[in-house]
Amino acid sequence: MNDQIQKSFIDIYDKLTGWLTSFIQSLPNLFVAVLVMVLSFYVARSVNKWMVRLASKKIPQDSISKLIGRFSAIIVVSIGLVLALGALDLDKTLNTLLAGAGISGLVIGLALQGTLSNMLSGIILSFRKKIQIGHWIETTGYSGEVVDISLNSLVLKEFDNNLVIIPNKTIIESPLKNYSITEKMRIAVDCGVGYESDLDEVERLVKEAISGVYQQHNGSEIEVYFKEFGDSSINFVTRFWVDATDAKNRLEAKSVAIMAIKQKFNDHNINIPFPIRTLQFDNHLNLKNFNTNEPTFQN
Repeated sequence: MNDQIQKSFIDIYDKLTGWLTSFIQSLPNLFVAVLVMVLSFYVARSVNKWMVRLASKKIPQDSISKLIGRFSAIIVVSIGLVLALGALDLDKTLNTLLAGAGISGLVIGLALQGTLSNMLSGIILSFRKKIQIGHWIETTGYSGEVVDISLNSLVLKEFDNNLVIIPNKTIIESPLKNYSITEKMRIAVDCGVGYESDLDEVERLVKEAISGVYQQHNGSEIEVYFKEFGDSSINFVTRFWVDATDAKNRLEAKSVAIMAIKQKFNDHNINIPFPIRTLQFDNHLNLKNFNTNEPTFQN
């Protein structure tokens, strides 16, 4: 029994001695591995800052620029890890890590398919010049100013100051109208005048009213078209161009045009009719022949 205990202590001593000897022998390689990891860490920080600064010149979204910087830093650290494991002669460990990373990446990719799709869509949106922060767009039934494009979603601020968060994947797959791409917008105003009105004079007055508030440039003309004979008026539409880049400018231009037309019609006694219901009683009731005591129903 004592011999077995003594032999066990000797085996433990030999193991510890062997480990210590291996550790001492591998100290140069360990020193190189630690040095490589420290250098890769500092290089990764510098690469991160440099890539963020470079990407911010091309991409207005800070989140995308930071993502590019972090991704570049991860690549540098990964290279440093491979070199460090190689310096420690841990090739088998490296192969195991790579195999495990491949399987784990496949599982994570399947589990986060929707998130990764939104992330890739966010990166695509960040490089699109036709949609940027500050633009007024209309998509998926919502209209507003683009206030943020993150990795997962696009944020719209509507005219009532409410924020709408839309997944990036939905933006990529849906039609989009951008009011801020062009600097001019055509405004259409509907109105009606009485049947007694001189239509030539109405057309002239409308053009004078619009030209007084919005000058047309580059050959653009103020258009007036009479559309139909309505129930109480002859209806027409006038169209003209204004400098506008969002929905607010369109509403302001339409409001100004309506006030100008109304004032011009008032000055020249042009009637803008509104629906009127007239009740006419041609039959006079003879109350003397009306007997409330006898029924008026007949078989």
